[in-house]
Amino acid sequence: MRIGPYLLDPSLVLAPMAGISDRPFRLLCRRLGASLAVSEMVSADPRLRASRKTQLRLDHRGESDPRSVQILGVDPQALAEAARSSVAQGAQIIDINMGCPAKKVCGALAGAALLRDEPLVRRILDAVVGAVSVPVTLKIRIGWDREHRNGAAVARIAEQSGIQALAVHGRTRACGYAGPVDYTAIRAIKQAVAIPVIANGDIDSPERARWVLDHTGADGLMIGRAARGRPWIFRDITHYLRTGQRLPPPSVERIGQWVCGHLESLHDFYGETAGVCIARKHLAWYSQHWREGAEFRARINAVEHPREQLALARDFFERLANKANKERLAA
Repeated sequence: MRIGPYLLDPSLVLAPMAGISDRPFRLLCRRLGASLAVSEMVSADPRLRASRKTQLRLDHRGESDPRSVQILGVDPQALAEAARSSVAQGAQIIDINMGCPAKKVCGALAGAALLRDEPLVRRILDAVVGAVSVPVTLKIRIGWDREHRNGAAVARIAEQSGIQALAVHGRTRACGYAGPVDYTAIRAIKQAVAIPVIANGDIDSPERARWVLDHTGADGLMIGRAARGRPWIFRDITHYLRTGQRLPPPSVERIGQWVCGHLESLHDFYGETAGVCIARKHLAWYSQHWREGAEFRARINAVEHPREQLALARDFFERLANKANKERLAA
């Protein structure tokens, strides 16, 4: 799949997720097989542009091409200016958020709420595409609710405005993240336009990835929640799509190396206090795959120093690895 001058091979994208897809997590997912990792959403509100949160979300040091920044807002000119500012700080792709279902976002008439106003959608897309020389992409849902499923109409507006790729989450805003994903609706949107379409929603295994590509005809896949605690899913899906065979699960030792490297990146990126706090949710996701995880989470949540947090994480995975080795020998 190609977005402007950028060839994505494999065509696997880490979804933009507020509080999750920061630079440390993007770097890890890119290293483990994602061809593109979109930033956390950046508000187009000029009053927030100088805030620490915004500046961290625009920090792409060490990231390989292409670097994609997602912007959020409702005013066409403010979004155009946010796009220009993001490009000036290193963005090589601008993504526009019209898919977030959060009450706070939709209450401000942004995110998925924009799907209810197709003329405004067109004005926003025209303004942003006209403001920058880099490719502009768009993330949407299939509609606002069951009675207003206008994803195909919005996709055609996007194509006419010069959007170069479209990510589609196969639920309405009213669904949030509950209920089945309507992959048939994604297929209809793919058939309505010629630009690349990226399918999104509940892609949580190599087999599901293969099925979604075949069923929807999509050009690529976007993975969000399934990568939390399992960023190696990109590696697994890539191998399966290319060979039809599953990779053996990564060893506990290898997972421990990835997790501890991620922790060190978080501590370095956010600083000691914030880094430890932010790492806790990632450690919860990483440890949920093992029965011993509950005890580990209780201990790790009481730790406030990065060295102690890292030491506990290393000890947890070393003990799991030793247990696995003993079980192998016993067999």
